[in-house]
Amino acid sequence: MRILSAGILLLLHIGYSAAAQGTTPLPSALVLKPATQRFTSAEFHVARVVDERATRTAVAWLLPSAAKTGVAPTVRPVDFQGGGRAAIESFIRQMLPCATSRRPLTIRLQEYQVIETAVAGSVGQIEGRVVVKMALDWQRQGQTIFLTTYQGAARYRRPAGPTSVAVVEPVLRQALAEALRYLHSWVETQAPGNVKLATDLRLRFTDYRDQTESDTLFYDPARPLVWADFTALPHTGPYAAAVFPSFAYAGQPRVEKGVLVLQLSLKVFVVRSSSWVSAQARGAYDLNHEQRHFDLVKLVAERFKRRLTPERVTLQDYNSILQYEYLLAFQEMNRLQEQYDAQTHGGQNEAVQESWNQRITAELRQYGVTSAGQATPAAPESGN
Repeated sequence: MRILSAGILLLLHIGYSAAAQGTTPLPSALVLKPATQRFTSAEFHVARVVDERATRTAVAWLLPSAAKTGVAPTVRPVDFQGGGRAAIESFIRQMLPCATSRRPLTIRLQEYQVIETAVAGSVGQIEGRVVVKMALDWQRQGQTIFLTTYQGAARYRRPAGPTSVAVVEPVLRQALAEALRYLHSWVETQAPGNVKLATDLRLRFTDYRDQTESDTLFYDPARPLVWADFTALPHTGPYAAAVFPSFAYAGQPRVEKGVLVLQLSLKVFVVRSSSWVSAQARGAYDLNHEQRHFDLVKLVAERFKRRLTPERVTLQDYNSILQYEYLLAFQEMNRLQEQYDAQTHGGQNEAVQESWNQRITAELRQYGVTSAGQATPAAPESGN
């Protein structure tokens, strides 16, 4: 939001007596002069101007001088020649770029007027207050994006006389020009880094592999599970060991030269304090079974990444799509884990276990991932 300072406060002292004028005729219309400055931009153009003013029949409510001393004059509405909307839009298009460029923006004119009042205690003095308010939007992929609002005000003072009315148009013009100058500057400075002005979206994934957390092991083909990662107390039940891998993503969007970049760090992990092993299940074959649980989560995470295509993830709802796809992937992960244990009987069915080993390794290879459990140990002589 921008409020104009007193730099546009015009205190005029025109050299004649207003009291001797009688009723001063006001002009039937104000002529808005052409813009003297034009801005160019490679970032945007004005595609539409929408008039949202509450009153569109006039831009000025002006006071004539009093016919008799002590009689308060009544303001008269005066519009721009040719109509206020047409004159204002013409001025906007003269000053701001209209040729096609990256972003077609809409200016919504919400308020633009001057209202004059008699100055209390000053005979024949009139004060005018100009207000202007605009909002800036743009249509991106079928969605209206609100960008910013400008609100400004200016004041002037003039004697009540026919010549002094000439001050009204310059003040209106200057207030309008200041609003457009601000909007132009806002877009130019915000375009490189403001997410509202992003014109495209790119996804970038990285695999988090830092082993800096004492209780968390992050997936790394060069660092498979070892029994020392199972730190919880053993449980009773049908299984001799258990591991509970999962995955998550983290990242912050940022804008690079007008492009929204989602740099997402994908974390496939095992929590050591939730993983346990009994004394009789310390063999390499059993460890491979638990490693394949870990590999399955990595496989699901890779599928998750590849579902997030540019066609699927859009600027207007990328966050909700990410959350939705993550939920689906999480459900898929749980189904696969249950299916894997059910079919291998917790690793005790050697033939099925080997089938799962080969399947997981092959699918991970399709995604360019070397399974941490690729070297499959021989089955033990007896199951556990």
